[in-house]
Amino acid sequence: MSDAASPGVQTDRAPLLAVVLPVYNEAENIATCLRKLYAALRELPHVLLVCYDFDGDSTLPAIRAMPDCPPTLQLVRNSLGRGVAHALQAGFDAALAAGADVIVTSMADLSDPPEVIPAMAARIRAGAGVVSGSRYMRGGSQSGGPFLKRTLSRIAGVSLYWVAGLPTHDATTNFRAYSAAFLRATRVRSRHGFEVALELTTRAHRQGFLVAEVPSSWHDRSAGQSRFRLWKWMPRYFYWYAGAMAASPRAWGILVVLVAATAFAGWKMWERGLFR
Repeated sequence: MSDAASPGVQTDRAPLLAVVLPVYNEAENIATCLRKLYAALRELPHVLLVCYDFDGDSTLPAIRAMPDCPPTLQLVRNSLGRGVAHALQAGFDAALAAGADVIVTSMADLSDPPEVIPAMAARIRAGAGVVSGSRYMRGGSQSGGPFLKRTLSRIAGVSLYWVAGLPTHDATTNFRAYSAAFLRATRVRSRHGFEVALELTTRAHRQGFLVAEVPSSWHDRSAGQSRFRLWKWMPRYFYWYAGAMAASPRAWGILVVLVAATAFAGWKMWERGLFR
């Protein structure tokens, strides 16, 4: 473990997979998370980037206490500003500086399955710009979590897929892979929460990058405290959701049909005297 690339990390331009883990007091989960990631990726050249905001984060002593700390671990101090959006950007910068061609974002709360990452990386190396670890496509699943959060997430994914034409059933998951080419061309605009994934996915689609998905599962955390704040972050999710809808000719076409159908129904009701 170091604050620079470890000896096990390749620094040339050979294929390198980087996993970005933004953390906030994940002492209860981080050791198991890192062990599972290393076990799943040990046959692939990779680096594990743990991105933290402040030196008092309980995640750090938990990592130092690991007798089997992965040799590919690198700590990244986020100096861009506190919060997950800045931590992710700091991780992206570190991954690109290390020469990674595939950058995967995951949570340290054990909710994402590390064994899916090689399939995500393969899709990126086959030409995709963004790949979702999708809960809502065939073969995906979700277990636990607040009912309202699950429902809104599924509605957003389904509507963006069918109405806006976004080529993933799961637009809001943060278990996602990005190509280095896409991240070099795209700076994160979000400044707050986990809406970063929705932002980058919708922007990739609009910029002409291929968006793909692979089936994945999600399990709610069993230890530690979630930092997800639904009502605080919902307006920011809606900003990118509305932008994706507004940019879609299909969405505008459906809106025109709905307005025309409503106007026609109103005219017929007027003819029958229902408004008199």
